Amino acid sequence: MSELINNSRFRKSQLKELILKLHEGESPDLVRQELIESLKSIPYGEVVEVEQELLDEGLPQEEVLKLCDIHGSVLEGHVDLSGIKIVEPGHPVDVFRQENKEIKDTASKAREMLENMNRIDDDNFKTFSIGLLAIFNQLMDIDKHYQRKEYLVFPYLEKNEITGPPKVMWGKHDEIREQLKACIEILNIKELRKSDLSESTELLFFPTLQAITDMVQKEEEILFPMSLDVLTTEEWWAIHKQTMEFGFCLYDPETEWKPEGIEDEQQETVVNTGGNIQLPSGSFTAQEIMAILNTVPVDMTFVDKHDKVKYFTQGKERVFMRNRSIINRDVRLCHPPGSTHIVEKILDDFKTGKATHAPFWINMKGKFIKIEYFALHDENGDYLGTLEVSQDLSENRSLEGERRILSYTDEKE
Repeated sequence: MSELINNSRFRKSQLKELILKLHEGESPDLVRQELIESLKSIPYGEVVEVEQELLDEGLPQEEVLKLCDIHGSVLEGHVDLSGIKIVEPGHPVDVFRQENKEIKDTASKAREMLENMNRIDDDNFKTFSIGLLAIFNQLMDIDKHYQRKEYLVFPYLEKNEITGPPKVMWGKHDEIREQLKACIEILNIKELRKSDLSESTELLFFPTLQAITDMVQKEEEILFPMSLDVLTTEEWWAIHKQTMEFGFCLYDPETEWKPEGIEDEQQETVVNTGGNIQLPSGSFTAQEIMAILNTVPVDMTFVDKHDKVKYFTQGKERVFMRNRSIINRDVRLCHPPGSTHIVEKILDDFKTGKATHAPFWINMKGKFIKIEYFALHDENGDYLGTLEVSQDLSENRSLEGERRILSYTDEKE
């Protein structure tokens, strides 16, 4: 055991010495060769410890940030990942890795386009620059990847007294964000010339793409192995549940991960976090969902499984007038007596599973109105209630041809 401890101390001492040589301005190529000769393969945990020690010993964070890319490239391929834990599909680290594949592929496409720019003639340059802008807009999605690290993963590392590497990595995130914004700003220039883009390529675009791929390496070789060693299953589950508050980057997970032994708490479907209503495909505040429901050009009324009216939208363009006196009233009492038997039939068929959708359309005061009833079920197939959707389709029925040019329609009083 003492031999292993001594070996670890020796490696960390050597690594620290090599990083300080970079700090003093020695050639990265010479340092890399010395690293290969003296250290062979370094356990990822020791790399983290050395970086933390340098910060604790007073090396300014800004200086470590400057050295980050250099010592990252020096270490590339020489970090021992043999002890890294395996994760299941859908685990937060698996999602990060899948995103990294897409990030690298997208950055590679951008680099390839820039390398072939000289082959593009002036007549086709506009189309070329628009295509390149689309790729860099995709890369800006990386902000969600970084935010999940910053706000979900880093706090748990800091709780375990690992503060240095997250600070340094967050600093690199901010640099990359600014670089990407600068690239996009250039590509958005209305009369962008090929010569202008060519001048910016070596100064900005290539360094940005390199910084992005370097960050992928830092995550794969340092951050993820370290985080898997430190964080508990319960902490990864907490991260997983909050992921949709930030969203995914260039990738949509195919598998919904849930570790064994974790109780459901019914939080995958709806989670209230800081006033947000969290759903599997996104989140919003109560104010936002109210605005959405009152903006869609349909009237909606929700009747619960006990046949009580629980909610109706309040949009500007109403098909049928509603008032709040109907809330918690039996839906049968909200329709004319002559149509009660139809309502009863729909509810019975929806509850038994005989039907799930009942459409009607009528002409009313010169308008063509479509009314639809939908059965609502939970993920287990249990009946939750009925949604009534009414819409004035008069204008839609009169549409002809196409409209491809932007034109605003004045709001009705």
